[in-house]
Formats: sequence, structure tokens, C-alpha cells
Amino acid sequence: MKTNSSSTRRQFLQTSGLAAAPFILPSRVWAAKGDQAPNSRISVAVIGPGKMGRGHVHRLLRNPETQVAGFAEVAKVRSDHTKELIEGYYAKNTPAGKWKGLTVTADYRELLALDHVDAVLIATPDHWHGEPTILAARAGKHVYCEKPISLTIAEGRRMVEAVKKHKVAFQTGSQQRSEYGGKFRRTVEMVRGGAIGKLKKIQVCVGGPPKPCNLPTQTVPEGIDWDAWQGPAPTRGYNKELCPDNVHNHFPRWRAYTEYCNGYLADMGAHHFDIGQWGMDADHTGPVKVIPPKEGEKGLKLIYANGIEVEHGSLPDWRGGTVFYGTEGTIWVDRGPWKSDPADLIKDFKSTVSLRQPKNHHQDWLDCIRNGKQPIAHVEAGHRTASLCQLANIGYALRRELDWNPKTESFPNDKEAQALTDRARRKQWYRV
Repeated sequence: MKTNSSSTRRQFLQTSGLAAAPFILPSRVWAAKGDQAPNSRISVAVIGPGKMGRGHVHRLLRNPETQVAGFAEVAKVRSDHTKELIEGYYAKNTPAGKWKGLTVTADYRELLALDHVDAVLIATPDHWHGEPTILAARAGKHVYCEKPISLTIAEGRRMVEAVKKHKVAFQTGSQQRSEYGGKFRRTVEMVRGGAIGKLKKIQVCVGGPPKPCNLPTQTVPEGIDWDAWQGPAPTRGYNKELCPDNVHNHFPRWRAYTEYCNGYLADMGAHHFDIGQWGMDADHTGPVKVIPPKEGEKGLKLIYANGIEVEHGSLPDWRGGTVFYGTEGTIWVDRGPWKSDPADLIKDFKSTVSLRQPKNHHQDWLDCIRNGKQPIAHVEAGHRTASLCQLANIGYALRRELDWNPKTESFPNDKEAQALTDRARRKQWYRV
């Protein structure tokens, strides 16, 4: 799908900040002081402008370095709303008061075929992350994909291979690495720098594994392509808890069900396991052993080759987040609370480790599109974090100790466990 013209445009963006071919808008409509000319903007298409996707749309619209060129949505009510939002914003912010050029479709592949689209942002339900990422990479489009990036370990590896082969900039939506006042970055710097002594244990306080979907079947509302929403997932009846029939401002319940995701364990776990991985400097590896509890949905342990234990658990006085335990102290970090023992540690410790601090997560991705460097939540990091959540779910499913080879990403001599590293998909909706 990659064309010579799209390849040339990509090279120009990286080397000169200029586009190789005429862009959507003529220069005269971008006359505001300090605004970037349209030919230097990175053209982004959004796949899935739901609750999370609309937030991304708002941020892309306000960024002078980007132009939203189109989007893909299977529900007409959300499609109409998003079209009005984007066209209204650009009309309001152009001297002419008019704007045209938005591509609206229910099939995201139409976006990938557009030469003027440089990148895609994927904010679909989790079961729709794999194929769009792989096809986007093949088309030479840079990718920002919401976390967790994959539904299975095997799918995640295929995504990594596609991104690396086609040399596109991939950012996982793990914005804790870039934002929240730098508290997560600072925590990682302190852990790596010895603030708590030798790291012994990490506790990730998030929800539990998924369950099979048991929602009752409802009548499919007019304007929703329910078969397309299901895509590669197993066929079942419509329920508005999965795909709301309106422009919603809540997170739909597909996050709870095995068919579409890895449960609430992965929903926030993809954020907080990620901070644990980052703190261990383990973005390219994983545990060697999975030890589930005999019962219950908390208490599973992931053991690394260096002896560090990552526990999926909870604390009675701690809402969520990541806890680092060392021989000389402890650090708790979440989006709200941040504390340590000794209490003054996070205030006074001067770490010898210094990690870069992006302006924000989107900007880090955009900068890497231009300079050819690796985003802070690169595809391998996103995959390794997602695989922790997937390994945990496999452990909870089998309820026995498992050996894991993080290099080959396999369970040695365990066919039952290995079979759970991937799953069957509806072939008409999984075309990679």
C-alpha cells in the first residue's frame, strides 16, 4: 500500500519539515500569526473517535504541528459528531471561515490508502489494535496506538515486527512516561539510581482478569455496523454496554470481557505494569516464571531472572498504581498520590540517573516522526508491558506455576499454556 509519493513525503518530513506534495489546505487559510504552514504539518487520521479517541482529536486539533485529515468510525452518531467537531474547529480557526478536506469512513483501510496521511492514531477497543497497526506500518504510516497495544502475546510480536520492518514511529498510549508532572519519570530515576537500595519487589495495584461476555442481546440501533465493531472477535448479539448508541462520555464495558480485551487487569495494568517495567529497565524482556494464587483474582506473581518479583495485588490504604520495594525504602506512585518511606525520599534524593522528559506524549511521537528517533513508549516497550498482563491472565486461567522464556516468548514444553499466547479470529475481519 505504500506509494512512492507517500514515501517521499515521509522523507521530507524527517529531513526538512516540508511536505513533498500539496496538502489538504492552501497556505492562505492558515494565516494566523505563528501558525505552521499546512505543508509542514503532520497529517493524522484517527481510527475510533469514541470516548478516548475524541480526547485525542481535541489535542491534535490544538497542536499547530498536526492536521486531522480524517477518521474511521462504525457508529453514525459518533461519526457525525466527530465530523462536526473537526470541521467546526478548522472553520473557526481559518480566516476564510470555511474548511473542506476531511475523509470520513467506516473502513479505516481507506485512510491508509491516502498519500497525504502521514500517521494514524488508533483508539479502538483492544481487539481492533493489531490489524490496523500492522497494515498502517506496511503502508508507511506512523502509529500512535492506545494501550494495551495487543490482544495476545503472539499478536503483539507481529506488531513489533511490522513496525520495525517498515521503520515507522510507534508510540504506545502509556502517557505516564511523559506526563503527570514527571512524577513517574522521577520515580523511575530514583529506583534505578538506588534511592531505595536494591530493588526486591514491585506491586501493581489494578483490577482483575476478564470474564466471558454474558450480556443479553439487544436490537442493533440504526446507524451502527455491529459486525464491523466486532471485527475479528467472536460473533455475538449487540449490547449497548459494548458499543453505546450515542455520543458517550464514559468508558464502555467491553473492557471487562475476554472477547475484546484482557480485562481491567490490563486496562490500567498496561499503565502501571509499564512503570514497573520501566523502573527495572526491562523494556526488552520479561519474567521467567508465572506463579498464580490457588484462588482469587489478586496475588499472582511474575518472577524475573534477577529475582525481582512483580505482584498483581492491592493494598488496603492505597487506591492503585505502582509500588517499588527496596532494601532501604519504598516508593508508591499513582496519578494522584505519591509518597515514600522514608517520607522525605521523593523530595530530597538526587538521582544519578536522568531520563528525558517529553513536553507531552503526543509531542514526543510527533518529534520522533520528524527526527527518526524512538518514542519514549516504543513498540517493544508497549508489547512487553501488554504481555505481562496477558501472562497474568494465562496464569489465572490455568492456576498452576508456569515457566516462561522471555527471549523466545514461549512456555517451554507446555502446549496448553502456549496455545493461550494467541487466539482464533474471524478471518474476514483479520487480514494480516
